[in-house]
Amino acid sequence: MNSKNRFALWTIFAILTMLLAACGPSGLSDVEQAGTYAAQTVAALPSATEKVLPTETATPEPTATPTQLPTIGPVGPSDFPKGINPLTGLMVANPENLNRRPVFVKVANYPASGRPHAGLSSADLVFEYYIGSGSNRFMAVYYGDNAERIGPMRSGRLVDPQLVSMYQGILGFVSAYETVYAEIVDVLGNRAITETDQTCPAICDDGRNIVTSVFANSAELTNLATQRGVDNHQYPLDGMAFDPVAPAGGGEGTDVLVQYSNLDRGEWQFDIPTGKYLRLIEDTSGSELQMIPLVDRNTDEQLAFSNVIVLYAYYTEYAPTLHDITIQDNTAGRPAVIFRDGQAYEVTWVAPSYSQPIQFLDANGDPFPLKPGNTWMAIMGVNSTVSQTDGDWKFTFYLP
Repeated sequence: MNSKNRFALWTIFAILTMLLAACGPSGLSDVEQAGTYAAQTVAALPSATEKVLPTETATPEPTATPTQLPTIGPVGPSDFPKGINPLTGLMVANPENLNRRPVFVKVANYPASGRPHAGLSSADLVFEYYIGSGSNRFMAVYYGDNAERIGPMRSGRLVDPQLVSMYQGILGFVSAYETVYAEIVDVLGNRAITETDQTCPAICDDGRNIVTSVFANSAELTNLATQRGVDNHQYPLDGMAFDPVAPAGGGEGTDVLVQYSNLDRGEWQFDIPTGKYLRLIEDTSGSELQMIPLVDRNTDEQLAFSNVIVLYAYYTEYAPTLHDITIQDNTAGRPAVIFRDGQAYEVTWVAPSYSQPIQFLDANGDPFPLKPGNTWMAIMGVNSTVSQTDGDWKFTFYLP
């Protein structure tokens, strides 16, 4: 369904969705959940940095990272060699993982009592976007590797079927507003899997039966999709290019702050020893807001990503907690900033078709090479602002 048809549909349902937005399936509205800013699990976190925004942040101590699989030089955006993951540019440990559709899992960032998240460090890609009431949500993608515990899981949003379709994937989520659920199923069919009593061990409640107690297993989601009749084999995922050598022409990009609201902030700091960007997140448990390391509860290690991308897209707001984001119809291109190897590159992102991954192009229109490894993409509204000084970049979200 294209953006014009979606706009007409949501105009009809505007009144209905505004009423539905006040109460999700869990019994807690997103507004209520977004207002919950509990401390992260202290035992799972490394020592917090000294930073209190807006002052400078001390660089955290390097953390151990998994051993990287070998690369074979520049690869992509097409004709990937056998065994190379087209979403990371890396050789996979188990080539059989590539003989399936990518697995997308919705992960809650709010309420903050659900942190630290589980399984994000195992994802090839993570998308981050605004969902209303000053809060954001993540969608993690598993293809070359799996995670046995991913979450806490949350509801589907209108942008999800667009992104999942572009990567030929399957989607694991926990319910959705009625009209949003209808859109997801209309686009994805049986590739959309939401939690029920029959989905465990693919999607399971851990027994607490609260808003942050549902988790996914990506390998089991693959198995469940196959059992339900999904044609689960390897599909062409051309579009992304990778090169271990950073291209010329970049500016300094060592600190990236993405702010969706005053109390919703994510920060990335470039770590020279690992060559990756380390993630921090806001903590409001004390008297002042601080940025603290964001870890994966599966590993107790700080999230580290090879590439951080901030891209601009058009948001349509139907209700305070109901938005669509135009991704698939972006054939002309919109701006993005790619951070790799401590450098920043201003590029263009495009969506060439409804069944091809997002592509990044340089000033000449050629594929821009990412660093081999995992990539985090933050989707900002087209009216969002950016400022940068001496390698410190700050992106502030604004609609649309």
